[in-house]
Amino acid sequence: MFARSVRSWPGSWRTHSAFAKDSALAAVLTLLAFVPALSAVSAELSDLPERPLDALAVALTLAQSAPLAVRSRWPAACLAIVGSAFAAHQALSYPMTLASIGLYLAVYAAGAHQVRFRPAVAAVSTVGYVVLVIILYGLGSPVSLQNFFTFYLTLVVIWMAGVGMRRWRAEEAERRRLSADVARAAERARIARELHDVVTHHVTAMVVQADAAQFVVGTAPDRAGTGLAAISDTGRRALTELRHLLGVLEATGESTPAGRTPTLGRIADLVEQARLSGLPVVLTEHGEQRPQAVDVELAAYRVVQEALTNAMKHATGRRTTVTVHHHADHITIEVINDGLVAPSGEVTGDRPVLPSSGRGLDGLCQRLRMLDGELVATSRPDGGFSVRAVIPSRSDT
Repeated sequence: MFARSVRSWPGSWRTHSAFAKDSALAAVLTLLAFVPALSAVSAELSDLPERPLDALAVALTLAQSAPLAVRSRWPAACLAIVGSAFAAHQALSYPMTLASIGLYLAVYAAGAHQVRFRPAVAAVSTVGYVVLVIILYGLGSPVSLQNFFTFYLTLVVIWMAGVGMRRWRAEEAERRRLSADVARAAERARIARELHDVVTHHVTAMVVQADAAQFVVGTAPDRAGTGLAAISDTGRRALTELRHLLGVLEATGESTPAGRTPTLGRIADLVEQARLSGLPVVLTEHGEQRPQAVDVELAAYRVVQEALTNAMKHATGRRTTVTVHHHADHITIEVINDGLVAPSGEVTGDRPVLPSSGRGLDGLCQRLRMLDGELVATSRPDGGFSVRAVIPSRSDT
């Protein structure tokens, strides 16, 4: 239990406010300042003969450590109080104290946290130090001007360290903001691709099925009824996938329910849906299907979905083949539309061609690039097209 508490202490300490941390630092320094053995650890400057401790010495000791509780909130005020107490403590030549280290901490805090009037604070502090040096020199301090200057340079270095930390925090905050913006943009693009794939495929299928039903509604009511049933089924599929996407947008933090995300095993459903829409399509799989990461299976599903959507848009009734090769280290998907009239001899050229935005293939290319895969889509001389995708295998385990 104790070891677990020790391990979790750094994380819990970071969750506290700056005021709580500064107050703890001020309290510890104040307590240690009254430990005689630690008095030699101090920022001694005057080197004048020591006078005995009295109530004023105790007050000056407290004034050099207690104000550190507000060093992040009011750094200039903290530096003014601590610096004045340090100067008085040195001028009155009280015994050395660990509390004088508070001057270093106050100077660092002013450099790191002071936002407004920073040059003015630095100038006033420098003038105050010069006045202190003149007073100590007048009191007969044996410290040379070179040592006084070295002490001042030490304070300057500490100030600049605080300034450097302030700049680093600002740059880090900007990097986090930019990273968040990039992540949000990437997520919006991903959701846009998902919506495009879902809506375009299902709506295209419904339009094609509705057009087919119109042609046969007067001559073959049974076939028209089958087409309407297919439209209903397609609409339900679309609603299911859209509800899933909307659930993801709610950002509830819950894991994706099993069976909701399209997978390689559901490619057969895509093929069957395309057949119901009047597209003669054949699915062939080679090799042993292995468990893949969710994004790999979804990418494979979307490749087949987009290719069949384009076939239904521009080549309804034309022969299409879907071939999936399961290799040890990658998956290859080929969708070929040969551009020939279907074996039934049905004339399909008088059906309207639905407009295409071209976003589907662009989205697929981006999706596969993120998986280190590739997508090649080409037109065939006979008027058809071919889509070939290679997706590296990857497991979630």
